[in-house]
Formats: sequence, C-alpha cells, structure tokens
Amino acid sequence: MFPPSSELTPREVAIQMLSRREYSRAELARKLQQKSFQPDEIDVCLNSLEEQNLQSDERFAESFIRSRILRGQGVIRIKGELRQRGVDQETSTMAFAAVEEREAVDWFELARDTLARRFSSPGDTPKERAKRERFLATRGFNFEQIRYALSCL
Repeated sequence: MFPPSSELTPREVAIQMLSRREYSRAELARKLQQKSFQPDEIDVCLNSLEEQNLQSDERFAESFIRSRILRGQGVIRIKGELRQRGVDQETSTMAFAAVEEREAVDWFELARDTLARRFSSPGDTPKERAKRERFLATRGFNFEQIRYALSCL
C-alpha cells in the first residue's frame, strides 16, 4: 500500500488526494498545511502539479458546477461554494460559461424540477408559498427563477 504519511512528500500526498477527486489549488494547499508541510514546499508542489496539468482550478470548477447542477442547485449557491473553495471570480465565470455551453443548462427549468421533486403544489396559503420560495432561495435560485418555478407547479 502506501508508506506512513510522515514519510510521504507533499507531491505524493497531493497525488493521492487528486486520484480520488478534483481539488482546487486552495483546498490542496489547506490539506497539505494540515499535514504539517512547509509553505514553500507546498507552493513548489502545487506549481509543479499545475504545470503538469494534474491539478487545474478550471477543471475542478467545471466538475463542481456539473455535480451541483445534478443536485438541483442554482447559480448563486454554486458561485458562493466555489468562492469558499478558493476559486477566483474569473475562473468561476469561465467554468460556468463552459458548462452552460456544453450542457445547455436552463436555470428556470432546473428551479422548476427542483421544486417539483420536493413539493406537489405552489402552496395554498401565503405561508406555504413562502416556504417554497425559501427552499428555492437557499438552493441558490434568483427571484425570477423562483417565480417561474412556482408558476409552473
């Protein structure tokens, strides 16, 4: 198997992690710091991985966006989670454009489908309707998408 983690280099640890799933550069740096590697070692390692295209924030962002779309999440929430994972605004915007171009994402229909999976009607009372609006808002959909989804139920 693998030698104890105390004997592994930052590169070996990072490659083990990347073999399981994509990580952003910031996430990898944080994980390597937790394993007590020196900041200069981490930087050299991450630069090397990026040059060899073993780690890519663009690839991570696209993969992350696709997985969140499948979970029924909207743009606002996805962008916030990407920001938390250390992906910059420009990379995030490019990744959204690439995914939307390939996948032909209709955010209005996604909001409708997400709402329909959870609720069977738009709500008879203002309280029920507000509950559905909050549900979609926490999922990251904007007001127009929420209004569209409620009108379709």
